[in-house]
Amino acid sequence: MLSTAPPTIRTERLILRAPVAGDFADYAAFLASERAQHMGGPYDRRGAWGLFCHDVAQWALFGHGALMIDLPSGVCAGQVGINHGPLFPEKELGWLIYAGHEGQGYASEAAIALRDWAFGQPGIETLVSYVDPHNRRSIAVAERLGAHLDAGADRPDPGDLVYRHERPAR
Repeated sequence: MLSTAPPTIRTERLILRAPVAGDFADYAAFLASERAQHMGGPYDRRGAWGLFCHDVAQWALFGHGALMIDLPSGVCAGQVGINHGPLFPEKELGWLIYAGHEGQGYASEAAIALRDWAFGQPGIETLVSYVDPHNRRSIAVAERLGAHLDAGADRPDPGDLVYRHERPAR
């Protein structure tokens, strides 16, 4: 990847932007909730801080990472990101949506925008999404994005499903 600065990506309804320290409280609240069970949680504040810092640091380390999902009103609805490093066998496209913002298509819209940005970068031919098999909403998002199950792919959690996103033919 050429750039380490997080981009700002605009979609029809969303603004994807770099995380800032002020985002941590809502992020930590999400990770402390039962909704984080599909991501290895719930997490205490220390664990949430480590994950938040990981999301931010990946931009400097790999040229990709997390972006916050803002509504035009300035309200943050969640996060989308490309995870990598020693915790992930492959580059992972992931998403999380905060309570009260589910079911409005924000995860799909944000994930499509970040996926398309990633496929515009050199060296990224494929992404995966690691999904807990009980997380029906994330399975639906992966399928809406056109990802397909890849039963042979390595995964950080042996129980996860792996959905593969392929770079479109040029």
